[in-house]
Amino acid sequence: MTTVTDNGLGVLDGSQLRVLRAIDAVFRRLADGWGAPEFRFPFLMRCEDLDRFDYYDNFPHLGLAATRLDPERLGGLLKQSQRPVERIPADVMEPTAFALPSAACYSIYVNLAGSTLPAEGTMRTTVGTCFRNETHYQGLQRLLGFSMREIVCVAAEDVAKNHLLRAKDAVTALCAELGLDLRLEVATDPFFDKNSGKAKMQRLFPVKEEFVVGGLAIGSVNYHRNFFGERCGILAGEDTAHTSCLAFGLERWVHVLTDRFGSADAAAAAVESLH
Repeated sequence: MTTVTDNGLGVLDGSQLRVLRAIDAVFRRLADGWGAPEFRFPFLMRCEDLDRFDYYDNFPHLGLAATRLDPERLGGLLKQSQRPVERIPADVMEPTAFALPSAACYSIYVNLAGSTLPAEGTMRTTVGTCFRNETHYQGLQRLLGFSMREIVCVAAEDVAKNHLLRAKDAVTALCAELGLDLRLEVATDPFFDKNSGKAKMQRLFPVKEEFVVGGLAIGSVNYHRNFFGERCGILAGEDTAHTSCLAFGLERWVHVLTDRFGSADAAAAAVESLH
């Protein structure tokens, strides 16, 4: 049973957590097979690093910040407020340098800033808790805080594109093995101005495609061209690195697999039987 409050905070029970761990193990095996070592990054990012990616221009509606409370002003608030305090007003908060990211891959590019890689580049994987300030929430399908596994390629253009092709093949095969009715749908590009020349190139090579099961996007492949390479000063060979990533929303996989197999325990057993 899942307990979800009206503000997008979800709780996984033991069986659901078993499903999440099992499917994430499958994704880690993919990463291992592609030579992508695992990294763990802080839960917070610096605001200046996200701003380097035009994050606040493109996603002002999703942004969430982590800020310090001023003890003196907070004390005054507590004396005057009905307890427990439901909302903490902005006037007791200090300006902050830290934010809660909405995707796990941003930290990888920041970590590689200033690097010169071989043309074949590097692969990395990470899992992070991501946060999105949505207009509404719905069970495990749409959460305020959720788990995202990403497998990222930072390399020359052809290598980054090939990562997406093999990723699509791998996810298609996985969903077929699990009996999931999968559709691949072209989505909008979150990193470029829709009116820019780069965005128009999407017709030649889609920059974001989503894996959709039952109307729910459970993952995506994303091609950022040289956007992050330029912003972080990353070279692959003699040229600016291109980047691409395969991303999975783990709680959404728990939802669709439980729906597919009738219970979380049955879903976990099915995933654990994969080779």
